Amino acid sequence: MGILSLHSPVGDLTLFEEGGAIVALDWGWGALQEPTDLLKQAAKQIQAYFDGDLTSFDLPLAPEGTDGQKKIWEAIASIPYGDTKSYSWLAKATGSSARAVGGVCGSNPIPILIPCHRIIASDGRLVGYSGGNGVETKQILLRLEGALLDL
Repeated sequence: MGILSLHSPVGDLTLFEEGGAIVALDWGWGALQEPTDLLKQAAKQIQAYFDGDLTSFDLPLAPEGTDGQKKIWEAIASIPYGDTKSYSWLAKATGSSARAVGGVCGSNPIPILIPCHRIIASDGRLVGYSGGNGVETKQILLRLEGALLDL
């Protein structure tokens, strides 16, 4: 397994690689660093994202989860940079419920790269974000992307 940490505007982030794919992104600095070429590329892409120079990640992702979770994460990953969708939209798109979608977003092992921050309440409110400083981090990411929200 490879591990690489980096600084970001939303705090320190640690990337994990296994089997040639990114399997996790956690907040905080990893005590052990085992960089791989893929993790170095991922770190460059994340920095370019935060610099406003990258709007779409091109990295192999392999989040561990059920088939249902993977279906929802795949749908989330298809939401374009700067766009948002509601929990109910995502539920309809994946044949799930808004409550289940919220749980899957909360268990997303690769936030930012699988952009669950782009999922908002039907009325436009920013609710539920398990990464960093919660909704404050979600707001920072959406502002960075220029999402059309009244933030």
